[in-house]
Amino acid sequence: MNRVYVCSCFGITEKQVKEHAEAGACTPRQIASVSKAGTDCGSCVRRIQGILGRGACPRRELLEQGSGAAALSEGTTPVAAETVSPGRLREAA
Repeated sequence: MNRVYVCSCFGITEKQVKEHAEAGACTPRQIASVSKAGTDCGSCVRRIQGILGRGACPRRELLEQGSGAAALSEGTTPVAAETVSPGRLREAA
């Protein structure tokens, strides 16, 4: 069997990365959390990014369709962080 290794450190193949992506891992960090790929020497991270960039991300599509639309339909708005001047921080400290 011909295996194309993406991560030599942990023996993770391109096929495994694609399977994790189909299951919802859409970023190299999410791939790392389920397979450890990219967590040792890091030389495979760009290759993982390339693989993930080739296809659609099921999780991202669900977020765009689901929670974003739900928040808008409920009338909720994002809360902005309060801007604090450096002088004000010194006063509080």
